[in-house]
Amino acid sequence: MAVAALSALAAAAVFTAPAEATVYEQGISVQEYGHISEDGTVTLSGTYHCTNPSPTRAKLQISASVTQGGTRLAFGGGEADCDGEEHAWEATGSLKYTPGIHPGAALAGAQLNEIHFSGLMPRSIDTVAEERREIRLIAVG
Repeated sequence: MAVAALSALAAAAVFTAPAEATVYEQGISVQEYGHISEDGTVTLSGTYHCTNPSPTRAKLQISASVTQGGTRLAFGGGEADCDGEEHAWEATGSLKYTPGIHPGAALAGAQLNEIHFSGLMPRSIDTVAEERREIRLIAVG
């Protein structure tokens, strides 16, 4: 009985980890605001930290997304510099084909993805850190 209770408690602890919890000491955050420029460019930013990926030629890359209503815009944020230090990141995406995104409240997401290669082709992608939060998109320009 005691073992079952401890197992249930351990399982609850795993499933109730905070949103900023990550694997392998990797982490990523999204700023509480993003920008929409006059030309329809959305910019999100935040910080990340990571250690060197596995020695099997894996790379860590940042991806970002913003969602309003039923419209979602996803875009890349570049390759991560994994030296254990905290770094700023910024990612931009175009509203050219996603006109439903506008200034106001939105859901933003950022992911730190470990990409494993087989030769020159990606073999698998593992998300090692992620944050999703409500933000405010602000018109600039």
